[in-house]
Formats: sequence, structure tokens, C-alpha cells
Amino acid sequence: MMMMKGEMWSNLGSTMAAIMFTYAMFRQYFPPQVQDYIFRYSKKLSNLLYPYIHVTFDEYTGERMKKSEAFSAIQNYLSDNSSSNAKRLKADVIKDSQSLVLSMDYNEEITDEFDGVKLWWSANRSTPKTQQFSFYPAADEKRFYVLKFHKRDREFVTGTYLQHVMKQGKAIAADNRQRKLYSNGAGQGFHGPRGGTTWTHVSFEHPATFETLAMDEKKKNEIKKDLLKFSNGKDYYAKVGKAWKRGYLLYGPPGTGKSTMVAAMANFLNYDVYDLELTTVKNNVELRRLLIETSNKSIIVIEDIDCSLDLTGQREGKKKKKEEKSEEGTDPISAMSKNEERKESEVTLSGLLNFIDGIWSACGGERIIVFTTNHVEKLDPALIRRGRMDKHIEMSYCRFEAFKVLAKNYLDIDSHPLFGEIERLLGETDMTPADVAENLMLKSDDDEEDEACLESLIEALKAAKEEARKKAEEEARLKAEEEAEKEEKEKEKEQEQCVKENGKLEAISAKEVKENGVVH
Repeated sequence: MMMMKGEMWSNLGSTMAAIMFTYAMFRQYFPPQVQDYIFRYSKKLSNLLYPYIHVTFDEYTGERMKKSEAFSAIQNYLSDNSSSNAKRLKADVIKDSQSLVLSMDYNEEITDEFDGVKLWWSANRSTPKTQQFSFYPAADEKRFYVLKFHKRDREFVTGTYLQHVMKQGKAIAADNRQRKLYSNGAGQGFHGPRGGTTWTHVSFEHPATFETLAMDEKKKNEIKKDLLKFSNGKDYYAKVGKAWKRGYLLYGPPGTGKSTMVAAMANFLNYDVYDLELTTVKNNVELRRLLIETSNKSIIVIEDIDCSLDLTGQREGKKKKKEEKSEEGTDPISAMSKNEERKESEVTLSGLLNFIDGIWSACGGERIIVFTTNHVEKLDPALIRRGRMDKHIEMSYCRFEAFKVLAKNYLDIDSHPLFGEIERLLGETDMTPADVAENLMLKSDDDEEDEACLESLIEALKAAKEEARKKAEEEARLKAEEEAEKEEKEKEKEQEQCVKENGKLEAISAKEVKENGVVH
């Protein structure tokens, strides 16, 4: 028995060696035209003998510019089937980290049956030829699904079955959808172009809502109404010929709740959030690609837009001239290093404007673009004009209406004898909602803690009022000193002018005396 097995393996090895030798001779000595001819007709012969059709669904379409909706729908559709049939699975957390979704691992195949037709699905990926160590998948890695079915079922599969898969996949995605917070980072990211930036995400779990937002109720209702009108306005935007997007500018001092407003908007509309960091974007082309990769039903946020980049051509020109002048006496290595630093981000004002409302901004729909800033006066008017930033929302200091929301949130009270004094002080003092909230934070569960928090807020408001008074007095004093110094300088200037004029007169008199020959 052992001899028979040994003989069988020996024959198999010899056969494989003969096949490999024959193939090598074929590739080496047969002309390429003959090889192509043989391969073409051998493929036709195999197609006649092989009764199955393969359909490939790639993850990205359009030169990897946009993720395929078909790929996502298939991934969701197969998740239910995978858990019962596949042997190797991958797990993802959904629904606020409360449940798991299983999907089949790479190079795994499962069987699906629909209306008596049997089909096979497999998950695959192509890895890069050059291997290198990285914490992220390689940029040129491609993922795809392959559907296999008998050629007699072609019409049924390409029509009824694939429509069923798309419909079921989208329904499952809606049920399992968990909102995400995206951020763009430098370097190789997941499925991003080589050396570029790409989106990475975590679950979006910010608890802020309009109900907890410290703002006047009338203003909140106005914003909510505007958001609802936008989210339900697909037909309206198509009718007027505009891309289905809207811009919001949130401006005000630090601590007035601009970031909290963004979170409340996302929770109200059930949108994903894309936090765009402009300083990591290399150029306008990369900025456009990041826009294309954002999903529908999303809010794209650029926080502190006035600090992100120097976006005006005039300032950039002055900056370059200054740097070129300072580099004249430096060594070549330092100059090269500074040039590399300047290349970190080449995003221009024109590129950002095209990002907001250019032709590419119409790729996709139902997107909101939000800019936040502490200094609205520093922004280029072209950046924030109506049509780009459609609605300007001032996030101001805390007033009494906003305080009542905070008191309800933090202390769970609607009224208190100290509210009258607090209302008076808030009308006289500028304090941000963040500072007010800090004073209302409970330190213990004691019932008397509410009054202590309110008293602490009153003391903080009085201190802020006194500090503002002293600051105003100091500014008035400095202004008066500047004006007095200015007046003193003007007087000295007038005196110098008088001395100069007197000197000129004396010189003219002396000249006249000399010319007339008058001697004293």
C-alpha cells in the first residue's frame, strides 16, 4: 500500500514537471502572435465547456474616486447570509456599540438561493505587488465581490435578482446605520491614494441636541425650521437648478457653543459629520477628492476657518516675498527644508471656493457645509457671501433665556428666587455659555447644592462685571494718555514750525540789510 502511494506521488511529480517544462518552452519559443491565437481559442473552448458566468463588483468606481453603492448594498445583503453559512467571518459594531454585524472574510464563498435559482458569492481583495510594513492597508489594495451563476439564469440574475439584492441591502443599511464622525489625516490611509490624505472615522456619539443647546428658543426654532426645509428640499433644489447643499457660518467668541451647535444639527438631521482639517490637505486636487468621498446626508465642518490657512492671494504674495528675502543669506539645506514646509498645503482661496459651490460640489447631495470662526471680520468676503454661506448664525454671550436652558440641564430647575439677580447681571455682563455652565456643575448630590451653584454663578458674574469695569477704565485711561501724548506731540511740532518760520524771517531781514548796505 505504501509503495503504491509512493509510486502515485512520484508519477504526479513527474507529470507536473513535464507540464511546467512544456509551458516554459511554449512561452520561450512560440511567437507572441501564435501564443495570443492559442490563448484566445482555448478560452473560447473553455467558455463552451464551462457553464458559469462571473460578475465582479469593485468597491470603488471612476478611478477610485467614489465608493460603489452596489458594493455597499451587496456587503449589507450578504451580512445575514454570512452568519449562517460562512466559516470565516468578520465582526463590526453597530447601533451605538450595542450589537454586532457579521460579514464573510476575504477568499470566503457562500451560497445564496432566490426563487429556486442557486448562486455563489465570494469576497476577494487584490494586494499590492510590493510589500511594506504599515499600520494601514496599502493604497492600491482593491476589494471586490464576485457573483457566480449558471448562464441559463443570466436574464433572471441581471434583472430580478440584482434588483432584489440592492433593495434588501439598502434596507439593511438603513436599519443598521450608525452615524460616524470622520476626520482627514496625512499619509497612507484606508483605501486612500498613495501619499495623500483620506477619511478615517469613529462612531459619532455626541449627546448635544437643540433641547440642551443654550440659545434663545426663538432662534433655535428658526434654525430647526431652516434645517428641515433643506433636508426635505430635494425637488425644490432640482426645480431651481441648484446643487442640494447649504452653507452655515457660525461666528462668535470662544466658548459660545459653535461646536455644540454642529453636533446638535447632526443629531437633529441624523447626518454624519466630516471634520475637515485644511492644514493636512496638500492641494486643491486633494481637497476636491475629499469632497467627492463624502457621503450624502452629511455635515462637512471646517472649524476656525480664519486660522486654518492663509487663503488670500495678497497675503500669500507678501508672505512669499518676505520669506524669499529672509532666505537670501541662508544655506541651501535650510532653504530646501523651508520649501518643503511650504509645500505641506497649497490649498488656495479659489480651490476652497470651488469646493463650496463649484461644479464638483454638485457630486452627491444633501450636504451641509459649516464654517466656524471667532473673528468673522478676518474672513474674505468672497468666502462667506450668500450663496456660499447661506445662513449666518451669531453665537453670542449667554443671556437669561440661554441661562434658563442651562439651569434646566444642569440643576433641573425652572425657577428660583435668585433668577432675578442673575437676569440683571447677565444683562450687564458678557459671559460665555461655557463659563456659565462651569459654575452650574454640581459637585455633589446635596439638595442645597442648587442654591450654592447659583450663588457661585452670581459671584462669578459680579467678578466678571468688576473686571470688565476695570478693563474699561484702563482702556479709557490709556486712550486718554494716547490722546494727551498725541496733543503734546502736535504742540511740539507747532513750536518747531514756529521756530523754523522765525529763523527764516531773521535770515531774510539779514539779507535785506546786507543788500541795502545798512550798517548798525
